[in-house]
This record gives sequence, C-alpha cells and structure tokens, in this order.
Amino acid sequence: MTHKIIILDFGSQYTQLIARAVREANVYCEILPYGKYFELSADIKGVILSGSPCSVNDDNAPTVDVARLVQHVPVLGVCYGAQLTAKVMGGHVDKSNKREYGRAHLHLQHSDDVLLQGITEGSQVWMSHSDSIKHLP
Repeated sequence: MTHKIIILDFGSQYTQLIARAVREANVYCEILPYGKYFELSADIKGVILSGSPCSVNDDNAPTVDVARLVQHVPVLGVCYGAQLTAKVMGGHVDKSNKREYGRAHLHLQHSDDVLLQGITEGSQVWMSHSDSIKHLP
C-alpha cells in the first residue's frame, strides 16, 4: 500500500507548489478539487487544505466537512484552509486591519512542534491575504 497525502484545492495559485514540496519530501500526493468526494481509506495519511482567492466569510464560500476529516487523519490548512478549519471548528475569522501581500519572514512561536522540524527561523515565505484568524477554536 502506498501512503499518500490528499491536497484539496480551493483555487489557490500555489497548490502545485504545495504538491511539489510534498513530493520533494518523497511522499506521494494527489490534488483533488475541494468538492470531489473521496474515501478516507487507510492509505491516506493526511489532508492539506489549500488557499483560495475567496474569504471563508463570503456567501457561498467553498467548504468541506473538516470535522469529518479531522476525525480520521491529520489536517493541515494553508491560508484559506487554516481559516476554514478555524471557522468550522468554532474559531473566528475576520478581515485583517490591512491586506498583506509579498515576501515575509517566518517567526516560529512553537519551534519544537514536529510540524516545524527542519524549518528555519526567519525563512522567507510568500503571503497574500486580507483575512486573519482572530480567535482560535
């Protein structure tokens, strides 16, 4: 059985870059449109929720059953995916005080987290967002 990661694409222009990073870690992954149903089979070891040009607060914002996913596999939300996860799980997402776009440098608040192993403090990243998670679930 080949272990795999599912990437649910909400229309992000960076979904292919996420997939490339997963594959560079020698992990098989598949990109699926967010609305496509898939079985949570034993070979799926995690799900990544991509970014989106939408806001989770938009009427008809794209969504998935995050509560179902987190019951079965680890879920990583990137930008919109993180905001969707926060909102669905009881957090609060709202407009940021200012839109942020461009290069930024990471500040690791929990550098001992297994998810952040190998990530260097101050790593350069790209950001493009106008919403933020105001309160965690």
